Amino acid sequence: MGNAQTLTDADTTIDHPQIRKISYADVIDALWLGLEDFRQKPSHYVFMCLIYPVVGIVILTWASGGNALQLVYPMMAGFALLGPFAAIGLYEISRRRELDMDASWRHAFEVLRAPSLRSILAVGGMLVVLFVVWMYAAQAIYQSIFGATAPASAAAFLGDVLTTPQGWALILVGNAAGFVFAVIALCISVVAFPLLLDRNIGAHVAVETSMRAVAANPLPMILWGLIVAVALLIASILFLIGLAIVMPILGHATWHLYRRVVEPAAGQERAA
Repeated sequence: MGNAQTLTDADTTIDHPQIRKISYADVIDALWLGLEDFRQKPSHYVFMCLIYPVVGIVILTWASGGNALQLVYPMMAGFALLGPFAAIGLYEISRRRELDMDASWRHAFEVLRAPSLRSILAVGGMLVVLFVVWMYAAQAIYQSIFGATAPASAAAFLGDVLTTPQGWALILVGNAAGFVFAVIALCISVVAFPLLLDRNIGAHVAVETSMRAVAANPLPMILWGLIVAVALLIASILFLIGLAIVMPILGHATWHLYRRVVEPAAGQERAA
């Protein structure tokens, strides 16, 4: 089975999952089910997800102290790129609840025993690389508009961004570039990680299935992407503490979205 766990495996002997057509209602329903998963044992989930705001605060502190204020917003936006990988433990909890298994927070670490762990790490590595490229792109955009000089202070930088033509250009070009990176991350990972937890397949098949899911349901997936972006933005504005609530809800909802988009494997039993 080792050849089913690599990025470049030969897929001729592997059944490619079938994709369903979904509606806006399916996206909203998946979000509500994610909220219900979170509501059942919120203390467990918030405890496990405290790592996300902590990491975010560390990143903000580093960026401010390292004369990299211009990268604070790109770093915060980068959570949307890494979120699908960071929430892998939440998919496992939703999967276990669906099967009426014990779903305490400890079982989030069961992903370390997943048969397709190498594939999970491979797809996660793709998102990490995408995040690094995004950071280099954000720095290049800033330097092309403002030059190589770092902002003197947070107040001065904010004033330049909001009140000058160069700042408006930075907002426009930067967000346009960020949108492109977000679309790439969505296509790569929208159902890839839940699929890898659910079945022992290769990373190539998981990414290809995720891309087919987006191609088959472009408008519902756009709605899902907007929900994720707005939720993460609101959570980040709340000094990133909101991520401790938003991340688990979105993580659980991603599992339920996967269940609506991807047909179950032959003979696979599903919870009602």
